[in-house]
Amino acid sequence: MISGAKPRAAQKRAMPAWYQSTAVYMKADGRKAAWQCANTFVPYVALLAVMLFVVHQGAPYWTVLALAVPAAALLVRIFIFFHDCCHNSFFASSRANTVLGYIAGILTFTPFDDWRRTHGIHHSTAGDLDRRGVGDVWTLTVQEYHRAPRWKKLAYRFFRNPFFLLGPVSVTLVLVMQRFPSSVARKKEILSVLVTNGAIFAIGALAAVTVGLKEYILVQLPILLIAWAGGMWLFYIQHQFQGVYWARHEDIDRLKVALQGSSYYKLPRFLQWFTGNIGLHHIHHLRPRIPNYNLQQCFDNTPPLQAVRPLTIRGSLKSLRMNLWDEERQKLVGFRAAPPLR
Repeated sequence: MISGAKPRAAQKRAMPAWYQSTAVYMKADGRKAAWQCANTFVPYVALLAVMLFVVHQGAPYWTVLALAVPAAALLVRIFIFFHDCCHNSFFASSRANTVLGYIAGILTFTPFDDWRRTHGIHHSTAGDLDRRGVGDVWTLTVQEYHRAPRWKKLAYRFFRNPFFLLGPVSVTLVLVMQRFPSSVARKKEILSVLVTNGAIFAIGALAAVTVGLKEYILVQLPILLIAWAGGMWLFYIQHQFQGVYWARHEDIDRLKVALQGSSYYKLPRFLQWFTGNIGLHHIHHLRPRIPNYNLQQCFDNTPPLQAVRPLTIRGSLKSLRMNLWDEERQKLVGFRAAPPLR
């Protein structure tokens, strides 16, 4: 080895000069945070009340389902606040982030500290082919799929099927899997699962002696199912699209992970509001401490971030056919590019 040279795995690409200018957007703004809480939690609770009233009046259930759509959209937005709190970015105060994180986590059936830990692992391993498996969407390479036993291939095909992924997978995740600590959970994370489960049970018990448990389920369940299907889609499309960047650990480039390995999902303005600017995911992975309410300003004032090719809704649908990572061609491919199922 040449004297003074670093091993390949130790080499780090220097961040460009403009990267430092994005640090200003990491500053939390209490007024913006408070306003977001007001314009989201208040209408969400109001919709819950209206839906319960409609159920008690014996109105057709489709009216409840219709109201569940905007309620679910608000719940997705609440989850974005939860997500910011996990990054300790929504408020300047760590205590305030934890309190809101637990409240939002209970509403979304997601344990705060446990999810924060797995999500932190996701950020440190995103785009790394050698460190997959925690906090990400199950992704196999073409070679891995080829070598997998038949049962694993079938399981993978079911998992990657959009109807299964946005239906049974999301339902199982929110109602079953998140009721138990993750494989990387420590004492603090385990406690967060117990607290969240206890709060969910307490809410259900309170509903049983007030509005009625059946009525509560008829209102809450469709909201959760719609919200988590939408949330699962957003999470999927953030790192599963044509042109995405993946690399082996020794070759990983963290700047590319952010700008090429995370999507810029360009949504209509009203959907961008409900999803808390999470479509600007390339910025989020570049600077995880930027709160959702500062992402758009960071994008508007940083030309290199605008140069990232946007992913449209129509274009994102094509990602559903891309199921395997082809290391030779450095791209996502469909099952047709893999050996036949035997």
